Amino acid sequence: MEEFYRSFAQRARDLAENADPFTRRRLLDLAQRYDLKSRPGASSGRSIPPRATPPTVLFSGSGEAR
Repeated sequence: MEEFYRSFAQRARDLAENADPFTRRRLLDLAQRYDLKSRPGASSGRSIPPRATPPTVLFSGSGEAR
């Protein structure tokens, strides 16, 4: 199973080389996750903390145009 994840991590890095900046960042993040899964003895639990949740209110006020 480790080889499976290692190969997917490398594939994501290869794709990231020609991707736009947003997609490159996502692919490299994915590759990192696959690298963590490919390590022997890696726990089945989530080893990377979840992404920060955006604030529920981005702007103060009622949001109505004046």
